[in-house]
Amino acid sequence: MKSLNPIVFVILLVVVAFSATSCAVMNAMGSVASVVGTITGNETLESAGKSVAAVAEASAPITPEQEYYIGRSVTASLLGSYKIYENPQLTDYVNKVCQVLVLNSSRPQLYKGYYVAVLDTDQINAFASSGGHILVTRGLLSCASSEDALAAVLAHEVAHIQLQHGIKAIKGDRWTNAALKVAGSTMVALSDGEMSEIVDAFDESVDSIVSTMVNSGYSQSQEYDADATALEIMAAAGYNPHAMTEMLEELKVRQPKSSGGFASTHPSASKRLQKVEKELKSYQQVPVPELRQQRFDQLVAAR
Repeated sequence: MKSLNPIVFVILLVVVAFSATSCAVMNAMGSVASVVGTITGNETLESAGKSVAAVAEASAPITPEQEYYIGRSVTASLLGSYKIYENPQLTDYVNKVCQVLVLNSSRPQLYKGYYVAVLDTDQINAFASSGGHILVTRGLLSCASSEDALAAVLAHEVAHIQLQHGIKAIKGDRWTNAALKVAGSTMVALSDGEMSEIVDAFDESVDSIVSTMVNSGYSQSQEYDADATALEIMAAAGYNPHAMTEMLEELKVRQPKSSGGFASTHPSASKRLQKVEKELKSYQQVPVPELRQQRFDQLVAAR
């Protein structure tokens, strides 16, 4: 019986690993291939085992605890560039608005809940990292003229967390690393001629797979999805979804005058307005209680 070409075996093993649904199954496959490769001295089999292990690691689900600690690390990194605005009353207020939103959302509970911190900078920006960490700048708060407009900002960041945009970017990085490990550990065991043959045959497919799997950061479509989800959250919480246009109109005026922040990380306010106005056809105007505006004026507008 003719033996299976090691190169073909490697490709089959990696393809099966990518299609497997169980991390345990993939890890077992990798272990078997590595052991057999070590015993027989077959570098191709040993490398294939390492490749499958990399795929197994990339496909492992991220737990709520991991989600929280990853987000905390991201937030800590951001705080290396910004200072916290020390204003307990304002911080308490924005967190209460956030809690009203999340309690009326599809994902009200996280491993350690949601928390908002205000950054002491005039830059117009906000950040949402996995696990419930939200950072908003004084500059962005100054763009809001009502509690409902503030709720629009916070609901957008909550939406990023609930839609797991940060986690999807992390998973993209994990798959990128797995793909690199697969390529590196598999190709090292092949001769120049054999490597060239495989690269020629799979070059276009590999490029397509990598471009599909890899997701670095929040894309424009993710920003639009966050806006649409924010409108749902606002409406469910009793806020006026139309206040988002109020916020975007202000950003439309300020964005061209500012460097960095929203101007470089988000689609233009004009493009977002176009999308949001279409979504708002499904939402009614909600009257704003006088008390709500009064507390906003006292705690935010006066700052």
